[in-house]
Amino acid sequence: MIPGPGERAFDVAGFGLNSIDLLAVVAEHPAVNSKQRLQRVTRLPGGQIATALATCAKLGWRTSYVGAFGGDDYGALSRQSLVDAGVDVSQSRTVASATNQFAIILVDARSGERTVLWDRHPDLAWDPADIPKSAVMAGRLLLVDCHETAAAAAASRCAREAGVPTIVDVEKVRPGISDLLHQIDIIITAQDFPCALTGHEDLGRALAAMADEFHALLVCATLGEHGSLARCGGREIRTPAFQVDCVDTTGAGDVFRGAFAAACLRSPEVDVEDALEYANAAAALNCRALGAQGGIPTPREVEDLIWTRPRM
Repeated sequence: MIPGPGERAFDVAGFGLNSIDLLAVVAEHPAVNSKQRLQRVTRLPGGQIATALATCAKLGWRTSYVGAFGGDDYGALSRQSLVDAGVDVSQSRTVASATNQFAIILVDARSGERTVLWDRHPDLAWDPADIPKSAVMAGRLLLVDCHETAAAAAASRCAREAGVPTIVDVEKVRPGISDLLHQIDIIITAQDFPCALTGHEDLGRALAAMADEFHALLVCATLGEHGSLARCGGREIRTPAFQVDCVDTTGAGDVFRGAFAAACLRSPEVDVEDALEYANAAAALNCRALGAQGGIPTPREVEDLIWTRPRM
């Protein structure tokens, strides 16, 4: 049950990563020992939770980010990008001794597919005991990622104890991942995660095993151009992707998670199929532009894309 609109200071709180992405567009993915001229280079904001919250804000919801910025120019740029997006950052911290997380992303101009090379300073890490409990309980929903499993589990535990549903963006099997997932109501994973976690080769069977083990209301894997596959209430739900002119797939999964949260807030009684369709539409629209947050759509754009899809 999602708390009512007047019960929390924010609609969505998020704990996790922010980043500055250095995007380099190439004519084709480089081969070993090759050279080619870059088509474009730019510097844009990204990061899993930062992008999901920017999505929620663009879709009309009050958002708060709990995370760590570096004390360098990238940290200042990342922080300001969230402020400009309408995300409250007052509960975040700046670590003067650390450089901000950043990534070098190669974007294949032919397909929009990307390769990510990233770095994160160890001083940006959170001690679970230092999680600001009031901040992670301040939203009607809490979004976390899986980079710091112990800290994310502590944040999620606080939220759940306060009656706030939790959503995780999980992409890699890390130490402590099981404890984190036991604190989560809605698990949204990268494509390869369920099979890597459970050992099942079939994705549907892997999702079913996760649903049984973690008792989540929804377990969903994002599948890029193939949409998403979810498990909810004992049912398997396959949602096709929307077709758009793809420029860059960076951040599509993060936008999916933010838009799913937004769909739940729009109508707490929404059918899960409709929420998944909304999330897939928003993720597709984000691929129209360069960068993790370059194509985040407005609510009207999402609704228009949904309504123009041919119906059987």
